[in-house]
Amino acid sequence: MQKAESSSKIKTYYELTKPKIWYLLVFTAFGAAIVASKIYSVEVSPLTWVLMLFGVAAGSASANTLTNYHDRDIDAIMERTKGRPIPSGRISPPERARDFGLVLAGISLACAFAISYTAGFWNGIWAGTFMAFGLINNVLVYSHALKRRSRANIILGGLCGGSPPMIGYAAVTLQGLWDLGLVMAGLVFIWIPMHIWALTLHFKDDYNKVNVPMLTAVQSEKTSVRVIAISTLVMVLFSVVPFFLSTESGEPVMREVYLYTAIASGALMLALSFWVIAKPSEKASWMLFKFSSPYLAVLFIALMVDSALR
Repeated sequence: MQKAESSSKIKTYYELTKPKIWYLLVFTAFGAAIVASKIYSVEVSPLTWVLMLFGVAAGSASANTLTNYHDRDIDAIMERTKGRPIPSGRISPPERARDFGLVLAGISLACAFAISYTAGFWNGIWAGTFMAFGLINNVLVYSHALKRRSRANIILGGLCGGSPPMIGYAAVTLQGLWDLGLVMAGLVFIWIPMHIWALTLHFKDDYNKVNVPMLTAVQSEKTSVRVIAISTLVMVLFSVVPFFLSTESGEPVMREVYLYTAIASGALMLALSFWVIAKPSEKASWMLFKFSSPYLAVLFIALMVDSALR
């Protein structure tokens, strides 16, 4: 009986971290590390992999947990979120969730800075800095300062999405960090508004119920679908940027494998966004939202494959 209760508690806290979100973020960190390793022929030690991947997982889980704690009042009202561990009472008192999130944050920072001992001093310093930035931007800037006050919340608060790729890249090398590394971080940053706006259009009544001014929830449906289409177009155009980058020696960073994948997957996303414009509906916006996560994953898979074929 006690064993079953312990298992149930573990599952509840695991659910609290929103694993579907941090799975993807860890994957972008992994992808950035693979790309940096292949392009610059850097061998990554097993311990560096462990510190980087576990650190990003803990950091992302921490941010999700702490934002869940902060949003527990509105989560209890929204239909989409009222079954979450805190508003449903499965974690009580809520301060247990807060403490769990803070512990995860400490672990993530310790892992990131510890990369200094496995990959190089400045590699760890930068990895730790990006980790700290991601936590601060997500928890304090997005959740506490902007989410309930500004319709630009997901834009300024979405900068944290670029942290995992930067951490993964910095854990391997600092070469190209501020061009290729930054562009991979940009892919996630630009993807976030399109992804979230498609979701909030689908659940706009929920957000209006709790007075959270997500852009596509407070704007008219006509304006919202245009915003989603424009943000999708920006994402698709930006996705081809890696093809035009080159290393310090003048060698192209990415070749046709990545370019063709970016164009093909981008065309699908544009088609879905145009469908949302042509037939604005919850079904259309939900379909765009569901395809957006695999789309980002495909881009990072293409980056890894292309770099491996060099």
